[in-house]
Order: sequence, then C-alpha cells, then structure tokens
Amino acid sequence: MAVIQKIRNKYAKVAGFVIALSLVGFILMDAASGRFGELFGRDNSVAKVNGEKIDVKDYSQRVKDYETLYEYSSRGKSLDDAQRAQVNTEALNDLVNGAIINAECDKLGIQSTKEEEKELIYGANPDPIVQQYPPFTNPETKMFDPRYVKAFEQQVDQQDPTGKAREQWETIKAYVLRANRIKKYNALLTRNIYQPKFITDYQQKEQTEMASIRFVKIPYASIDDKQVTVKDEDIEAFMKKHKAQFTSDATTRSIEYVSFEVNPTAEDTARALGALQQMKNDFITNTETESFVNRNSDEPYNNAFVNKKSFMSFYADSIMKEPVGTVYGPYFEQGAYKLTKVIDKRSLPDSSKCRHILIKTAERGQPIVADSIAKKRMDSVVAAINSGVSFDTMVQKVSEDEGSKATNGEYTFTLQQRPQISTEFGDFIFDGKVGEKKVVKVDNQAYAGYHYIEILEQKGFETSAKLATISKSLYAGDNTENAVYAKATEFAGKNSTAKAFDDAIKTEKLDKRIGDNVRESDFSVPGLGSAREVVRWMYEAKVGDVSPVFNMEGRYVVAKLADEQEAGLLKINDNLRQQLTPVVRSEKKAEMIKAKYKSATSLDAIAQASAQPIQQADSFNASQPYAQKLGYEPKVVGYTFYNGFKPNTLSPAIQSQEGVIYFTLLSKIPVAPNQDPSVAIQQRAMAENQLRNSMSSMVSEMLKKSAKIKYNPKNL
Repeated sequence: MAVIQKIRNKYAKVAGFVIALSLVGFILMDAASGRFGELFGRDNSVAKVNGEKIDVKDYSQRVKDYETLYEYSSRGKSLDDAQRAQVNTEALNDLVNGAIINAECDKLGIQSTKEEEKELIYGANPDPIVQQYPPFTNPETKMFDPRYVKAFEQQVDQQDPTGKAREQWETIKAYVLRANRIKKYNALLTRNIYQPKFITDYQQKEQTEMASIRFVKIPYASIDDKQVTVKDEDIEAFMKKHKAQFTSDATTRSIEYVSFEVNPTAEDTARALGALQQMKNDFITNTETESFVNRNSDEPYNNAFVNKKSFMSFYADSIMKEPVGTVYGPYFEQGAYKLTKVIDKRSLPDSSKCRHILIKTAERGQPIVADSIAKKRMDSVVAAINSGVSFDTMVQKVSEDEGSKATNGEYTFTLQQRPQISTEFGDFIFDGKVGEKKVVKVDNQAYAGYHYIEILEQKGFETSAKLATISKSLYAGDNTENAVYAKATEFAGKNSTAKAFDDAIKTEKLDKRIGDNVRESDFSVPGLGSAREVVRWMYEAKVGDVSPVFNMEGRYVVAKLADEQEAGLLKINDNLRQQLTPVVRSEKKAEMIKAKYKSATSLDAIAQASAQPIQQADSFNASQPYAQKLGYEPKVVGYTFYNGFKPNTLSPAIQSQEGVIYFTLLSKIPVAPNQDPSVAIQQRAMAENQLRNSMSSMVSEMLKKSAKIKYNPKNL
C-alpha cells in the first residue's frame, strides 16, 4: 500500500497532464474532421457555390432526409443501389440549387415569416404535403383535419417509442418550410407569364390552313461513302457550327473498363440443388410446415390457396396434379431451385362477390372506440337487418368503409387477391357458401374492427391447393467469388499501364466497355450504375492511369481513365468521331447533291436526272412537323407555309436526315376557323400553363449555368 501511495503522490500530476493532453487530442481530431477542419488544412465542403461552401455534414444530413422521404413515399421499401445513387444526386442538387435560389431570394427580400411557417404546418389549409400525411386524416370524414397535427405531435412518441415516426414527420416539416421560399420565388416569376393575343391568333391560323406538295427525295445512299472523306477538321468545323450541342458546361471524364462477371458455376448449382435434395424427405414428413419453410427457404411461407390461374409457375399443371402430402421437385425457376409441397386441396371459387358493413375499433394503430362498444353496434346492425331493415340502408347509415358505400357495400375479390385482404374476411367469403352471413372480427396494421358479411355470388369453382415452397437462390459461392476476384486482380496487376491495358484486352479478347461524360458530382457511371467510388478515382487519376479492382454488385471492374474534357467545346475522341462521322458525311453528300442539281428548274427534271420518284404529301398543316409519306420534316413543312413560296415554283434544296428534298406547292387551302371565342381563350390558357410548368426548371438551369460551382469529389 505504501508503494502505491508513493506512486500516487509522485506521478499524480503527470497522469493528470497525460489525460488532459489525450482529451485535447480527441477534441482536435473531432474538430479536424468536423466543421472546423479547415483550421487544420482540411476542406470539409462537398461544393462551393459562388464562393459559399456546402459542408459535408449538411450534405450527409440532406441525404438522410431524402432517404427518410423516400421511405415515406415508397411505404417502407428499402433503397437499392440505383435508387441510393439517385437520392445522393438529388440531395446534392437540392443543396446547390437551394444555395443559388436563396441568394436570389436574399437580393429580392423574399422571406418566410414565422406566421406563414405556422400556417404551412398547423393552419386550416396547410401545405399539400401536410394535408396528405396519413395520420392527419379524420377517420369519420376521410378528410384532412388540422386538429390531428398537434395531437399527433403530442402522442407520436408514445405510439412509436422507436422515434422513427417522429423523425419522419420532422423531416417532412423541414422539407415543407425549406421549399416554401423557393416556391415563392418561382411564383414571382410564373405569375407574370403571359401569351400575347397575336401569338394565339397565329397558332390558330397554323391549324386552319392545309397544304399539299409534290416532292423528290434524293437519298444520301445514292452517293458511295468511298467518295466522301471525313477528317477531324471537318468534324471540328461541324461542332463549331452547332456549338450549343457540343459544348460542355462542366468538366467531364471518361473511362474504358473491363468487367469480370461473378456468375454461378456448376459447383454452385450442385450446392443449391444438393441442399434441397437432402431436406426433401424431412420436408415430406415434417408436420410443422410453416416453421420448416421459414427456417430453410430464401422466401417466406405463403398460406394462401392458389389455382392454375393464380399460381404463376411453369410447373403449375404438374404440381396441381400431385396428391396432398407430396413434395414436387427440386425444379429450377426464376433464378432458384425449389421444392413444393401440397398441403391441402379443395374446390374453391376463382372469384367471390360479397357485401359488408364495417364498424372500426382502430385505424393505423389509433383507437377509435372500445371493442365492446363496436361489438354492441354490430349486434344492433345484425338485429336491424334480421328484423327487415334492408342491408343497403344499413350500409349507408352505419358502415365506416366509405369506399364501398357507392356500391352498397359490395366487393368482388379473386382468389389471386385473397392474400391481400384480411385473413378472416378472405376465409369466410371463399370457404363459405352463397347466402351465408357472418360477423367477422379483423385486426391488422391498417385497421381493426367488425365486418358483417353476406356472400352474394361465387364463380369459377376449380381445384385449388395450399402449397408450401422451399426456395434456394442460385448464387455464386465463396470459391467462385474468390476465383473471379483473383482473375480481376491478376489483370489489374499485370496491366497497370495504358498500353498494357489495351494490349491485354486485344490479346485476351475481352469486352471493352465505355463510361463517358461523367461529371465530378455524379454518383453513377454509364454501364456500371451506382459507382461513386469509381467516379472519385476518375477525378484523382490522370489520363492513361489504370485503376485498382472495384468491387461492384455481381462483378469486379478494372478501368483506364481514357479522356478528360474541360468545360467548353468537346474534344474529338474515338466515341465522338464514331458518332459524328456519318452525320458530317451526310452533310458533305448534301452539298454534292445541291451542286449537282443547282441548275435544275423543275421537279420533273430533278426526278428524271436522279432516277427518284415524285411523291405527294397531302393535307398537312403548319402546326405539325410530320406529314404522311413525307415523314418528320419540319424544315419542309415550315417552307411550305412561307408566304413567299408560291404554287408551282421549285423550292430550294432542303437537307433532311435521309437525303435532300426538292418540292413544289400544289395548294394551300384555308379551313374555316372555330368561331367560338372560348376555344381561343382555352388555347391561350393552356399555352400559358405549359410555360409556367416549364419556367421553374428553366430558371433553375439558367441560374445554375451562370453560377460558379466547384465540387469537391473527395468528400462526395
């Protein structure tokens, strides 16, 4: 004890200093990785918009918000890789667009007041998203009730101790309040949309004048490709001529890659098949079928009866013939080996028509009335019907299924739909007989309560079976996965230069694929899908670098950075060259055709000299760029209705997608316009609505192009 006390006395201050130093270290580490990381030389932004930084923590929170919103809109479905990439993209775009438009709002003084925000959430007429939120629907009126908003907030933690419902609602609230300022900005622009009357008049005129023409189309194929040489200078000149189409407003990069697919082998097939063969006898003798299936199958047990129509299987005929207790298989279907046991057989209708009256005790977990009270009400309903009151009258008077009141409580369900309705309800209407009536109690996630049901009609009786299926998915095992990974790793290790990468693809006859025009803010790559790790590497590598092995879902990928494109006119690469060479060649051919027939004075002369037939396009107007026999030719249609183009005169040569067209005007016939002024008013209103609908996205894109946006790929 004396020794310990001596150590305490001698080293207590040292120990205290070490502990304090450790705590400071932890704080500094957290600061370096957090919002104050830039004090330590670290950039914690995911992007900078006009010099303003978007912090990685804000981005992470926005991604989380979007995941919560997706879960709400998809009713709990989990995100797959493609959807997750989309969520990440939308979250980033939301932050960038928000920064741009909020800056514009600051300039214009557009704000959301506290009173306004309160009305958006708690008012009698709040934001539509709030009105559509299920917990705020009054079960009696089936309409939004503002009283339910505050009540929900007070009770949600008791109803859902996990906090998930609270988190979802707070995310929705934040989204509504955040979006309101942007909505006000958009409204400021769209409310000023106006289409002058003369434009409406002109549009009506376009629709009330019909034309017919005779034309000759000289196809580009009439000139041999060997006669036309296309050089890079020609392609570049074409791109400059159509600069808007071939200008990138952001840096992009492209990769060439090879994919090593992880596919199941014969060994994997034997594994899945063998597992089922080993348990087949146990499956036959086991009496606790549901638990046996759920323990051994990749798919859960389904307790429903099926017939040949509803049992979606290639083997339906064979399985339905088997006696009760038989196990059919193993058989392969939809990517899995399966065993199917016939549990029960009976003759059931393919459809059952019924009518019902519903009295609820709860809805979405929220109590409405006590069970005993609901039971007494239902007993009174049954007594009233037995005493002579019509079923229809009681439906209209007391049923709480508003959706069926229009049909006096009637529904028709197919056997295929049976698993989707309450078990007790389905059991009665399919197992009972026509004319039977019964009070059935149900309790599920949507609602709880009592049904009074009468079976009206049953059709299509046939043998139906309750089947239990054990499914073993066919997937690549560890040995297969390791073998493919080893192959990809060997390829990446041996071919770490651009030349070696290209040579190996040719030597080994591998399928080279291309992922082009990838921006630094992208989360997916063409052909690869969700691939943020690959995008991050692309913006850290140099042209010609070969990547490490990327583990993608179901495959391993090795890539080479093939090209880097700065903002501005696109560089000519193999892909662009392959895309534009036919187009430029057609342009050159068009000039050759125009030169050949420049002295022609009639359509007949051109037809004779070119050996092409004269065709006729009838009854088309200026509002439609398509005409029968002519096809989609907006330039021809436009010139036809040019006031200076007279009948029986030869048009200039017009270059189209497939050839050069010459034509003459046969006639232009005015059609009597609709004299009803309401038609013009309606047409004008529709045009203005279309402009309003497109205005928001147009303005957003314009502001984005004019903004200075710099992404930080390392933090995305």
